[in-house]
Amino acid sequence: MFTDRLSRFQTKLAEAGIDVALITDDDNVYYLTGYYDYLHMEFGRPTILVVPTDGDTLLITPTIDLNSAKAAARVDRIAPWNDGMGNEWREELPAAVRSAGRVAIEPGHMPPPVRSYVNDLVAAEKITSATPILAEMRMIKSAEELQLARHAGEVATAMMQAGRMAIGDGVPEFEVAIATSQAGTRKAAELLAAHYDDGDMSPNTHFLQIMASGKDIVKTHHRASTRIMRKGEPVFLCFCGMTNFHRFKLGFDRTFWIGDADPDQVAVYEVAVASQKAALDALRPGVTAESVHAAYAEVIQEAGHEYPFRCGRATGFSFLEAPQLVTGDTTVIQPGMVLAVDGSVSVETFRAQVGDSFIITEDGWEPLTSHPKSVDEVIL
Repeated sequence: MFTDRLSRFQTKLAEAGIDVALITDDDNVYYLTGYYDYLHMEFGRPTILVVPTDGDTLLITPTIDLNSAKAAARVDRIAPWNDGMGNEWREELPAAVRSAGRVAIEPGHMPPPVRSYVNDLVAAEKITSATPILAEMRMIKSAEELQLARHAGEVATAMMQAGRMAIGDGVPEFEVAIATSQAGTRKAAELLAAHYDDGDMSPNTHFLQIMASGKDIVKTHHRASTRIMRKGEPVFLCFCGMTNFHRFKLGFDRTFWIGDADPDQVAVYEVAVASQKAALDALRPGVTAESVHAAYAEVIQEAGHEYPFRCGRATGFSFLEAPQLVTGDTTVIQPGMVLAVDGSVSVETFRAQVGDSFIITEDGWEPLTSHPKSVDEVIL
């Protein structure tokens, strides 16, 4: 799978007249080679994948991760570098770009120290972007990726169900986060054991749980805190950062109430649900990404609310991929895409959101996440 991707990438580089690409985004390094680490630039250690149009691929990575690279990376050669020794990660780059007429980088993902060094090595007029090529490659998922997406959906659904069961009067938010993490990890471990032979891939869910309750419901990306939830309060759960099975990401959100629901809040919630339904009614192969957003936004604005943020986005090995369901994105929706689609409305004292992920099929879509969203079913 990874060898084929690298080969296709080299072909596309050649078609674009690019001699070599320097890939530094960790998700793209994984997409092309199967190699991943857990530190990357957060610890000041860049990993750089060198992909020539014609020649051997090279992975430049810290010596501290060399054994992992040897086990996972599908590349022709690995060049390890150690902290403070020689020219570190810079050692191999001059030779890699010396004779290149055009060098592709990822402008939005190349760490500043690496970009500064590349700028010293390569004239500005020779530098171009590899991002459009990789974004296009990653839009349509392979059969293997779609299996990962379905399994990621099972993990997300297990987390949502566990979160729902943990919500209650007198319960602190962090207890809900613990419950969702445990449920997701156990489901992921079950799927890894049954369907995969990669013993290094961790089942553990991570990322701080996005949730909010009571008056904090208006804080979109609030994290679980020590706050005690009470009867009659709304509760929001979002797994857009935690649904990450075998490195495949999805989006998934729900809004609940404990015991009772304020009628005014329910009215806002029903608009959010209706806006997602409108988007899904519009979602199919052949339409543009922005047209799906327009259907969603129309419902929200006709109900008297402000113009909303994007309706959704593509996901995969990154939390955000192309296309985005937003005004201005004219990408044509195609079978094999994986999209997170939201319905969301915010007012001064309340915010409602529901979101799910879908595979685009030949004639519509296949849901990946599942949890009730009717009002009666989300009052706990």
